[in-house]
Amino acid sequence: MAHTKQEPSDVDLLLWENRYWEQGFEWIAGIDEVGRGCLFGDVVAAAVILPKGITIEGINDSKKLTEKKRELLYDQIVSQAAAWAVATMDAAMIDEVNIKQATRLAMKEAVTQLQIRPDVLLIDAERIDCNLPQEAIIKGDASSQSIAAASIVAKVTRDRLCAGEWDQMYPAYGIGVHKGYGTKLHREKLLELGPTPMHRKSFLTKILDEQLTLF
Repeated sequence: MAHTKQEPSDVDLLLWENRYWEQGFEWIAGIDEVGRGCLFGDVVAAAVILPKGITIEGINDSKKLTEKKRELLYDQIVSQAAAWAVATMDAAMIDEVNIKQATRLAMKEAVTQLQIRPDVLLIDAERIDCNLPQEAIIKGDASSQSIAAASIVAKVTRDRLCAGEWDQMYPAYGIGVHKGYGTKLHREKLLELGPTPMHRKSFLTKILDEQLTLF
């Protein structure tokens, strides 16, 4: 397939994909999550399969991109992907099984929702409970285009929930501003108003006064 001119970062981002394509694997799914460190709301995981040879210019770790750039790339990713899916685990599940296990469950659910069965999984620093070949890649969202694409899809999905549905449910907490992270504003609102049912109780003990009654 003909390629447009690639920047060095684009070439580097296909390192892992090329290794597997050269071995005969066709459908490579990148998996990443967003919201692991938040005090509020779901952890969101995405799985993305991009067709072999596709290079999306400007793709990178979602945390290194502006909101506008992420939105533009999101549209490109979902339109060019062979398959993509998003899954979430809510605060209750996070409190029940811990954030690491909830993240893995969300990642696994995203993979099972893909309309194409992947040949191999490239996962950002995790392994999940499934019988597919998989690579746990440290800082994978900065070294794999597939993982970076999943990072962007997950980030845009979660940010839209924060700015839309979740902010409307709890307008006094500034969810649309801090996205559920432990910012000064968010901590102040927690101390003033107490936690909502969507706050992660297991994350709040070090932040809130011990006398604050949780739920």
